[in-house]
Amino acid sequence: MLARKATANIISKRRLATVAANSGAFKIPVIDFSKFKTGAGPKERQQTAEEVVTAFKNSGFIYLKNHGVSPKTAQIRSTTLSERQSAEFFRLPGEVKSTLAWEDPRSNRGYVKIGRERVTQSQDPNEIAALRAKAPDFKESMEIGRDWDSEWKNMWPREVDAPGFKQTVLNFYQTCHHLHVDVMRSIALGLNLGEHFFDDKINEQCHNLRLLSYPPVKRSVLEGEGQARAGAHSDYGTLTLLFQDSVGGLEVKNPHTGQFIPATPIEGTIVVNVGDLLARWSNDVLRSTLHRVVAPPAKQINAEETMTPARQSIAFFCNPNFSANIACLPNCGDKPKYPAVNAGDYIVGRLAVTYT
Repeated sequence: MLARKATANIISKRRLATVAANSGAFKIPVIDFSKFKTGAGPKERQQTAEEVVTAFKNSGFIYLKNHGVSPKTAQIRSTTLSERQSAEFFRLPGEVKSTLAWEDPRSNRGYVKIGRERVTQSQDPNEIAALRAKAPDFKESMEIGRDWDSEWKNMWPREVDAPGFKQTVLNFYQTCHHLHVDVMRSIALGLNLGEHFFDDKINEQCHNLRLLSYPPVKRSVLEGEGQARAGAHSDYGTLTLLFQDSVGGLEVKNPHTGQFIPATPIEGTIVVNVGDLLARWSNDVLRSTLHRVVAPPAKQINAEETMTPARQSIAFFCNPNFSANIACLPNCGDKPKYPAVNAGDYIVGRLAVTYT
């Protein structure tokens, strides 16, 4: 009996040591993408591709620097055109924004007011409705898709209400799509699939550009059970490109310890993370990691209350073509964990239970 207990204690300690080691290894690396984008030699391109894939296997998140996106659009600051255009949109009167209201998960376009969305890992409509009623996400957003879609149209404010908004957003959409193609090519190279493996599976630009505004809010509002600016969730598609301001608030869940780790903004970088469809496509070789947005430190506004600052961000949710068949990739295991699924059906299904 004593020998069994001693053996059990040794095994337990080994497991704890393994968890501790894995926990210590969890990080969001900064990857220099210039060696992949700027015509570097095959060796440097392969090395960068392997760095990207290794990071996506371990943490599911990277900071991408020297990514080729103009600093005026990559850095979300008060002096940049993208942030200014976004902020000006959210300052429009409520009655103007309400005419652009999000209507249908198949479209996933338009304005989403505070409290309408509740991001979560659950796919149960009743559970999500209860969460939304109890602790809605304290943010508003504007959702934009490909503008030439024959079936679903973007919801644009009038030019007189938001001068230059439409063209700026459309230009940014194209810039993000091209970066998505480059990162997917690096993943294909890193998985030994051939650099252009994904090209004809992501060329229809079925993406979603989301402008996000987190308004100032009293700290007491965010202290309720389950309340957050955006609850813990993973994303639905292939990749997400996130452009943060300097306020911060994004946190990534360490899968080994369950702790949330701040993804502190790093100037000149884009945060890129794996979505659920890419994880499924890769048979979970690439990791889709839970993350959330919490309130940054609040400022005292009176003896009893504090106020969190406003936050701006832009998220570009990259998707496969909606006609794509998502089945286990070559070089990603002998036995598929998941049945094949149509990309469009999967994403629309996830969206349908997220909104009211």
